[in-house]
Amino acid sequence: MSQEINNRERRKEAIKSMLRLLHEGKTVEEVQGIFKEAFDGVAASEISAAEQALISEGLPVSEVQRLCDVHSAVFKGSIEEIHAPSDASKIPGHPTHTLKAENAAITTHMDERIRPLLRRVLEGKLATQALLPEVGALLAIDLHYSRKENLLFPYLEQHGITAPPKVMWGVDDEIRSLLKEAAKLAAAGSAETGAKLAEALTRVEEMIFKEENILIPMMLETLSAEEWSGVARESGEIGYCMIETPPVWQAKAAASQAPAAPFVSVSNAVQLPSGFLSVPELSSLLDTLPVDITFVGADDTVHYFSQGSERVFPRTKAIIGRNVANCHPPASVHIVEGIISDFKSGKKDHEDFWLKLGDKFVYIRYFAVRDESNQYLGVLEVTQDIAPIQAIEGEKRLVSPV
Repeated sequence: MSQEINNRERRKEAIKSMLRLLHEGKTVEEVQGIFKEAFDGVAASEISAAEQALISEGLPVSEVQRLCDVHSAVFKGSIEEIHAPSDASKIPGHPTHTLKAENAAITTHMDERIRPLLRRVLEGKLATQALLPEVGALLAIDLHYSRKENLLFPYLEQHGITAPPKVMWGVDDEIRSLLKEAAKLAAAGSAETGAKLAEALTRVEEMIFKEENILIPMMLETLSAEEWSGVARESGEIGYCMIETPPVWQAKAAASQAPAAPFVSVSNAVQLPSGFLSVPELSSLLDTLPVDITFVGADDTVHYFSQGSERVFPRTKAIIGRNVANCHPPASVHIVEGIISDFKSGKKDHEDFWLKLGDKFVYIRYFAVRDESNQYLGVLEVTQDIAPIQAIEGEKRLVSPV
């Protein structure tokens, strides 16, 4: 066992050395020669460990991301030899099968729909605008990447695998940007469209290789059957790219068990279907919302209201337990009672009002609150001054400079 551990450590250090050589300017061919001399094959998990170690030692994620395409070319042959398709990836509905099915559909779309059009554009036989519908369809790849980033990566991170997700997410974003740029250039009739789109298609193909030969094997080595069932169960929340909704899959071992608990749980917390919050966290979270909320229970009495810093209407704790009809002026009581009656009967699910109050433009929304069996639980009132929102113009993205 100690010999095996030593071999793994030596191989990890060798991989790290080769990545550093690439970083220092060595060519792919030079490093590939060193690789072939030193290794008969390498597992995806060892590449992951090398990347993790490099980042832990201080190499920025952006640098590993820059090397990603280069070192995937170095490792490509050996990875393909080692990683034969997993049995799990052949099972319809299993998340790995779904990823591969999407990749096949993406590849078909690029080869059969986009590239023939692109050739005709480059030959001057079509305007660049002819590419827009097919490039627009390929932008649905965002669902594929989003499911990977927001569902698969969290499971890897729970197992301590953090570097590969960071690197891969960065490359995903680069691909998204390239496709959007290509679409804008095509719409503008730019001569740069062909080069930008060709680059985007190549990057998509490289990512498909990384997913199927690095990410999927790594996850199959790491995730339990119950965790895979969780991935399959939640995949529909994000959606699918260029394929029909796959059949529902669940591991046999997990079939008779209750759904998996949240990744992390703590005592004395409010356990919710999508996580947990301590009472102080829950109270502060609700008070931090940029809206006023009030909840009236099924018994028509006030159960709760938030206490944010910028209230629209006054609220005091004296109203807790008060009948909602007594919380409104007599002239409007019949309207409130009518809304609640419609909510209880199922005739309506929400009702909206808006009015001017000085400089404020107040938007008041009422929502029927129901449980999973559609049982009426009460009314949620949400109030917000939307004047500042109406004044917003242009764009300010998350990555925009301050």
